[in-house]
Amino acid sequence: MRGEERQGVPLRRAVLLAAFALSSALAAGAAIVPSTDAELLLAKAAVLEPVAIRLEEALLPAPAAYVREDRLLRGDTFQGLLARLGIGEADVQKLLRLRQLRLLRPATIVTAEVRADVRGGRENAGELLWLSFLAARDTIVRVERVGQELVASEQRAPIETRTELKSAVIRSSLFAAADAAGIPDAVAIQLADVFASDVDFHRELRQGDRFSVIYEMHSVDGRPLRAGRVLAAEFTNQGRKHRALRYGDSYYAPDGKNLRKALLRSPLELSRVSSGFGMRMHPLHKAWRAHQGVDYAAPAGTRVRAVGDGIVEFAGRQGGYGNMVIVRHDARNSTAYAHLKAFGRGIRSGARVAQGDTVGLVGQTGWATGPHLHYEFRVAGAARNPLSVPLPAGTPLARHEMDAFRAYAQELAAQLDLLAGSQVAALEWAGLSMSA
Repeated sequence: MRGEERQGVPLRRAVLLAAFALSSALAAGAAIVPSTDAELLLAKAAVLEPVAIRLEEALLPAPAAYVREDRLLRGDTFQGLLARLGIGEADVQKLLRLRQLRLLRPATIVTAEVRADVRGGRENAGELLWLSFLAARDTIVRVERVGQELVASEQRAPIETRTELKSAVIRSSLFAAADAAGIPDAVAIQLADVFASDVDFHRELRQGDRFSVIYEMHSVDGRPLRAGRVLAAEFTNQGRKHRALRYGDSYYAPDGKNLRKALLRSPLELSRVSSGFGMRMHPLHKAWRAHQGVDYAAPAGTRVRAVGDGIVEFAGRQGGYGNMVIVRHDARNSTAYAHLKAFGRGIRSGARVAQGDTVGLVGQTGWATGPHLHYEFRVAGAARNPLSVPLPAGTPLARHEMDAFRAYAQELAAQLDLLAGSQVAALEWAGLSMSA
């Protein structure tokens, strides 16, 4: 019996262990059985308890003053602008007596801090604390309250300069492409000037041409003021790449070639050729005559620039040419500018001019049916086609300057490479999207 009992102990122990394991499993299963929807809702229900909040503690205190900005619109009055800024009538009358307010020009933004009606009365409402705006010649005009008086002062604006990098693709014109890319017109004009000797912007632009540009942007208090100099640019015209890097006062190709010719191709920054060189039917005399120059259609008053350094040989009235300026550039080359509305400041016989100086303004004097510039290029006294005559090259960089130029231009060139690469990628992506 004892032997049998000893044999049965392990068996009973095994049975007990099995029963315990089974009961544990059943308990665990029961623990993970999901509750009913009602029980879940009860478990998740939020308990809302009322909290007393005093109304005066919930409201922010009324400001003692507020700052407003507004723009002087074309045709606007000073009174209307000052009223929109919330300035009281008493201070409006004081401001109107300040001569500095006459420096305001249309589109100028005016900022003013005005006292609020914090005491429930009207005696202090609209009282001006200070007012400021940016005037011409980068001057900030500021008016401040000193006791009961308003005192005006002028000071130099703190101008900040940063570098902008932009790319664009020509769809219709240089200016349209620049506008689409957010590039200022002043930068587009500089581009046309920089590449004038390599690209004929009047006749050679094609849809799909593209350009990248690095330029300065000046700002005051974070607001864009105007574009500065073009530092570097690349223009791809009909598959031909042209690159310009600013160094000193001129622009050079990567090999040191001066991109500024001794004479510019055109006396207008951008315009349209309305009549070419050669025989034509004269619009007034109604007969075929030789046209000794090129006519550029442009609005009256458009600036006409000297195409190169030189001395004014003639400035005055000359028959059918009307108001005319002749500039001698060297022993062989001279240029003539006719039908001018007015002469540039200091333009008279014997005066010295530099490339880009204003010689006059587009007009309609002499034999002219509308405002335009008649421009002639003369070599040894004989008229040549200004659009095709070979232009004398500018002075290249001296050999001893090349190392300094390459070191300076290396970073700008790398940025142009980055811009050009991103632009090509964008064009390829656009092409894939259109084909898809």
